[in-house]
Amino acid sequence: MSRPETPLLTVDVVIRLPDEDGRIVLIQRRNPPPGWALPGGFVDVGETVEQAAVREVREETGLEVRLGELLGVYSDPARDPRGHTISVVFTGEARGTPQAGDDAGAVQAFALDALPELAFDHARILADYRARRRSR
Repeated sequence: MSRPETPLLTVDVVIRLPDEDGRIVLIQRRNPPPGWALPGGFVDVGETVEQAAVREVREETGLEVRLGELLGVYSDPARDPRGHTISVVFTGEARGTPQAGDDAGAVQAFALDALPELAFDHARILADYRARRRSR
């Protein structure tokens, strides 16, 4: 029996820094599609989505993240111009100074009310994050 063709599985993390502004960490993508994005990437065979999230954050930002809760699963077939992906999105907290690495051309912390142009569906993800924070 042949394997079914399925979307690729990815993870993203909304990393909140422990400062009074509640800034979040974004990476400027080094590879297409261009723009700023949440740290994240593809899940490797043999790892959990949680392991992939921690690994991707470390590779792209140099930060050790402590994952919080599951923010959501984003599966719009048009969310990634490279092809159909599904992203499992976590919240998380990290300390330290972010350093760009791996696929990140730059890394920076932004206030939620001063975000740059975002890649993929990350504007929608961050709108959901803001809504969840307001409801608490």
